[in-house]
Amino acid sequence: MPIIVNLDVMMAKRKISLNELSERVGVTLSNLSILKTGKAKAVRFSTLEAICKALDCQPGDILEFSEEE
Repeated sequence: MPIIVNLDVMMAKRKISLNELSERVGVTLSNLSILKTGKAKAVRFSTLEAICKALDCQPGDILEFSEEE
């Protein structure tokens, strides 16, 4: 998939666990896990906004585009 999710990188930089992020964002642990592993097919802007607020980052810090070879 050409979209790479760097949620785990930002979580490590901010020293926040998946459980804590789940509580702050209001998204289930399983849905955040799916997003973190890059298996999500979509993400709502409201969810992305909440994650960015919780991690004090920009959407580009979490999502990255990569050309497929």
